[in-house]
Amino acid sequence: MQYNVAQLLKEPIGSTRSYQLDEALSGVDRFADHISGSVELLKTHEGVFVDAKVDVDAFLICGRCLSEYPLNLSLIIEEECFPTVDIDTGSSMSAPDGSEGVLIDESHTLDLSEVVRQYLITNSPMKPLCRAECGGLCQNCGVNLNLQECQCGKPAIDPRWGELAGLLLQEQD
Repeated sequence: MQYNVAQLLKEPIGSTRSYQLDEALSGVDRFADHISGSVELLKTHEGVFVDAKVDVDAFLICGRCLSEYPLNLSLIIEEECFPTVDIDTGSSMSAPDGSEGVLIDESHTLDLSEVVRQYLITNSPMKPLCRAECGGLCQNCGVNLNLQECQCGKPAIDPRWGELAGLLLQEQD
């Protein structure tokens, strides 16, 4: 996800470039596989503004059963990017004060891989579930309860909660 923005940086403020994405992801992270969508680059007075709407095919680990499952994430990426080298003079530049944008490297290449990775992480569910009714793993034997029933029987009751378990049995009778 690299774009050469040298020509765009030479153009007047407000100039744009549009790109369509449909490619395999490499170097972003182990849980992302494919990305598709559109990227628009807009020349600003300080650099380049990125406006991207992309769909990413991700693979997450279920928080209950620890199985990997696919998930399609739709991301809206809006980032301001600043050059590290002046396009006209070649002199070194620093990002504007207070800015937290992405830096465009010395060869005027804008690499959005790290931006996509960060957006993937922040847009992924905090507790990913392969499905809402996931049974998870048995606490005693570790078998995946989505695939088979465990043979270990009822889980042992923590002795600290023994009195409460007795109340529950009385209530059922």
